Order: sequence, then C-alpha cells, then structure tokens
Amino acid sequence: MSISINLREQKGFEWSPDPEQVENANITKFINKHGLHDEEELYTRSLKEPNWFYEAIMSELDIHWSAPYTSLFDNTNGDAWTKWFLNAKTNIVENAIEKHIHNGNGDKDAFVFETEEGRSESLTYSALNQQVNEFAAGLIELGITKGDRVAIYLPLITQVPVSFYACAKIGAIVIPIFSGYGEDAVAVRLQDPKAKALITADGFYRRGKPVDLLSIAERAAAKSPSVEHVIVVNHLQSAPMRTIPLKNYEEVIKPGKSADTVLLGADEPLLILYTSGTTGKPKGTVHSHMSFAIKSAIDMYFCFDVKKDDRLFWITDFGWMMGPWILLGSGIHGITLILYEGSPDYPAADRLFSLVDKHQVSIFGLAPTVIRSLMTQSNELFTKHNLSSLRILGSTGEAWNPEAWRWYLTNIGKDRCPIINYSGGTEISGGILGSFPTKPLKPCGFHGPIPGMNASIVNDRGEETDGTIGELVLKQSFVGMTCSFWENDERYIESYWSKYSGMWAHGDLVQKDNDGIWYILGRADDTLKIAGKRVGPSEVETALSSHKNVVESAAIGVPHSIKGEAAVVFTVLYQEVKEEELQSHLISKLGKALKPEKIIAISSLPKTQSGKIARRLLKNKYLGQPLGDTSTLQNPESLEEVKSIGIEGGLLL
Repeated sequence: MSISINLREQKGFEWSPDPEQVENANITKFINKHGLHDEEELYTRSLKEPNWFYEAIMSELDIHWSAPYTSLFDNTNGDAWTKWFLNAKTNIVENAIEKHIHNGNGDKDAFVFETEEGRSESLTYSALNQQVNEFAAGLIELGITKGDRVAIYLPLITQVPVSFYACAKIGAIVIPIFSGYGEDAVAVRLQDPKAKALITADGFYRRGKPVDLLSIAERAAAKSPSVEHVIVVNHLQSAPMRTIPLKNYEEVIKPGKSADTVLLGADEPLLILYTSGTTGKPKGTVHSHMSFAIKSAIDMYFCFDVKKDDRLFWITDFGWMMGPWILLGSGIHGITLILYEGSPDYPAADRLFSLVDKHQVSIFGLAPTVIRSLMTQSNELFTKHNLSSLRILGSTGEAWNPEAWRWYLTNIGKDRCPIINYSGGTEISGGILGSFPTKPLKPCGFHGPIPGMNASIVNDRGEETDGTIGELVLKQSFVGMTCSFWENDERYIESYWSKYSGMWAHGDLVQKDNDGIWYILGRADDTLKIAGKRVGPSEVETALSSHKNVVESAAIGVPHSIKGEAAVVFTVLYQEVKEEELQSHLISKLGKALKPEKIIAISSLPKTQSGKIARRLLKNKYLGQPLGDTSTLQNPESLEEVKSIGIEGGLLL
C-alpha cells in the first residue's frame, strides 16, 4: 500500500514567465525551428527519434568532430553497454577551447577567478589555450601519456581548468577530488584508479584562515604507490619541499612550447568521477571525451537557457559533479564562467551577491542549504547589491522546502528570474529532471524529464505508477550515461541495472501531481513505511520546516513493534520549542497517521560536503549500527549529539 499526498492542494503555481521570456528562450526557438508544437512534443520526439534529436541539438551546440561518427549509437549489447558516436575522433579541447578561437572569440573571457581575499583575474580563451599547451608540454616531459590517470586536488583557482584541459589534450584521464577531503578520502581516489600524478596546492584560505592542503596531499600520496609525481601550485607561497619529492607547478610549465592535441575515440575516458556513499568503497564513474560535455551543454541549453553572452556562477567544487559540469558545459557554449575560491558567507553573509553584482552574473546556481543559511540574515544585506544582471536562478544538490524556495525567488530573483530546479547525478553527467524558463513554476517542483531522458515512476514491482510515490527509473540509454565503474563492471550492473529488468534504477523517490509537476521526496532507500503507508522523508521534513522556529529537519525510519516502522525526526531550531508543539504542527499538516514517534532537537544535521543531509548516518548512529565511511561529511561532529538508543529484542520503541 502507498500513500498519495495531494501535492496540488499543497502547492500552487507561484511564478510565470512573461511573453518576452518565452519568446527569447532557447527551447522556444528550437521548437519553432523544428516545427514542433510544444515542450511535450519535443520531449516525446527526443525519445522516439534519438538520431534526429542528438544531431539537431549538436548542430545548435556547434559540436566539431575531427573524424565523424558512422553511427550515433549501438546498444546491441543492451542499454547498459550502449556505445555512442561510433568511430568518431575528437578531443574535448577542440570543442571547449580551440573552436572558439577559430571562430574569432579568442579575446573573450573564458574564466574570471576571485579569491576569498577579493583578488580577481580573468583568462581569455586564447590565454587559456596557451597555458594549457605549456602545461601539457610539461606533463609530457614528466612521462604523462594517453591513458594515465591524473588527480586534481585543488580549490577553484586558475590552475583547475588549465590542468584539466592540459590532461585532456594529451589523452590523460582526470580524477577530480574535492578540496575539502581528508587524507583517507583522497588516498582511496588515488589508489583505486592507480593515479600516476597528483596536482595540488600548498593551501587556500577559508574564512580568512589558511588551510594546509599540501600536508593532506603528501600523506595521501605516501599511501598510494602508483603516484610518481606530486605537482604543487604555490598558491599561498608557503610550499617547502618536505617528505616526498614535490614539483613546483611553475617549473613544470614549458613557456612557449605546445603539445599536439591527441585525437581520441569519442567513447575513450576523460573523467573518473567518484561518488560518495555511506557504506563501501566510493564508485568511480567513467565518463568519455564527449558524452559528459554534450550532456551538460544540452541541459544548459534547454533548462538554463544559456546564451553566448551569459556569465555563469555556480557554488561548487571541482571535486563534485557540478564542477566538471560547469567547466565543460560553459566550454561547449563558449560563455564566461565565474569561479570563486572561498566561503559563501565570508567576510559577510552577502558575499555571493557582491560577486553577482561585481561580475555581472546572469545565471547563478547553488544548493538550497545555502539559501536556508542566508534566510536568517537581515534583508538589508541583499538589497544593497544590484542584482539586475540575473535572469536565471539554478538549484541542485538537495530538496527545497517551500519557504526557502520563495525566499530565493523573491529576495534574489526579485520575482522576475525563474528558479530552474535540476536533479540527476554523477553517473548521469547532468540532470534527469529539470525545469524550463518558459513554463509556470511551483515551489520545489520540476517540470519533468529533460529531453533525451526517458524517465518514469515505478512501484516495487517495476510497474509504472499513475504519478503516486515510486522510484525514478530510466527506460533507455542516453548521452552522458557513465560507461561503467572504473574496472568494476559487476558493481555498475548491480548498482543500476539489476533491480528492474531493462531499466536504470536511479534510487530517487519521486511523485507527480495532478498538473504534471514532479517532486523528489528523498532517496528510495530512505523511504518511510509507517503502518503500511509509504512516504518520502522530505514530506515530513517540509511539513515540520514550515513551523516558524524550525530551520531544517531530517526524518528517518526506525523499527517499531506495532507499526513495523515509525518516523523519528531530527530538527534544528531557531529557538527552543516544546516537542508537543512540533508534533501538533506536523499532525495539522500530515494527519495523525504519519505522526513521528519522536522529534529530537540538535544543533546541526550531518551533511556531506555537497550539502546533502546524511540521513543514513543519522539512522545508523541512532540505532547503534556501524557508521561506515564518514570522510565525506563536512561536520562529523554533528553525529556526536545523536544518542544511540540501541536495539532491544530486535525491535525499538
């Protein structure tokens, strides 16, 4: 039995595009150019005629091939093993840098960088190309060649895109590593792919204090026998030669030299992006030289309406999927990408919006957790900045609550800019579900699957639902899908293709309302099933967070001797509130059937470095079970507040 929440009654449309926004949108122009009626017809045709769709959108994106593909795709071995762009030869550097220079845009800014201290510098496409060539020549002299794995463990500084494209140019495979990881998390990402080189920095500033990145990198490299070279950017001018041979980044550069762009098969690896889980070794998703870039560019085109003069700024790190996503997507489109190396609220809470004003950002993206933290500040902090350059607001990484969504729309978007909700994953190279700037918006919702993504909602038996709660699946392969896990095909199949026959099980719990708006309710493995009623954790969390004194919350399911499972909710409060008041508030929103067994106030929720609530760790700690890997947490100390109740007689409560 499943429970159907009437989302239509809970949420109405709260933003609508004006005629000019609709008329000028990329998706409108694409629809008109191809004689389509609307977004629905575009979506349907993209699934029925993938050859037409991908060739049409690649034409819009000006994708170049050194040797053309003979067939768009081959799925004769099953969708899990689909090969794309058969026999094509290319290199991402051709499409992300060289074509823009050839088209006369070499003097355009490719990147603008700003440090936490406020220093800014820019890098044109021509200057980027020169620096990429000079660093690639240095890598070749170190013996780095096609197929070698090179890890990049850097904050968002100039050397990130230079290093990335230099590796790509010579055919090396890049391993992005989050700059906030500790030595064990870094080491496993060096050991698993047998990285030959590590590019890192002496450190960076966070909230005005230096972070010693090099010491972590040294210890991780010492645990990784395959690492032959540690190349250090002297970012803070504080890098002594210590326990292992280090190479200064500037000394690796070969001024005035260049490197040949290695032509590769379109399906040859470009990236190994590691996903972080709470159990087991991280999964190294393999992405090819063109699929990841094309998928990110497609989503930028349709969802975020990216145009040639846009300036994109997204709060992320190169070690997360959105880091390569903004890098490659902006490269394909030839726009200017703003990269900020620092805390989003330092030296003041309005830092992000001062950056928007200073750099005339037109597309701005973040995770909802950033907005929830800003909502506690005075609105005067944000009204003093000119945000008129903005036209699109982006969001990804976690679920919204309506109050935070509305705050973002009104205070930052001035009720003018649409919030493009976007959700997919590292394995997808971008989004499955998205929003479009041409259609009315409801708080927290998605318009639906992005063109090319054959998404459905299924029940536990793999049967399509009528929109009621179920798991998000994909019914056909798509450009951007991971090729596999690094040297672990078996785990790849087990993770995505084993649950339902012929379908990719993505793991998200979703629901669709009567207006066709989609909602992500949490992860399928976080689903609560209370007395036979199935509900996503975000339904409980959103209801509780509507209380004026609740900052945010996380719901978990625990064993119950009568109900089978009961909800326990951990919550962060603005000020102290009695549990009885919070229970009454929840009952008024959800009814007695979904009343949680306990509501427990703590000072902060455990979150991953990308801002996602670590519900599984909360549950394991509360039940007294092994925590597993906690290296991806940004605040592991938050778990210390959670008191384990243990299990007595196999049942709780």
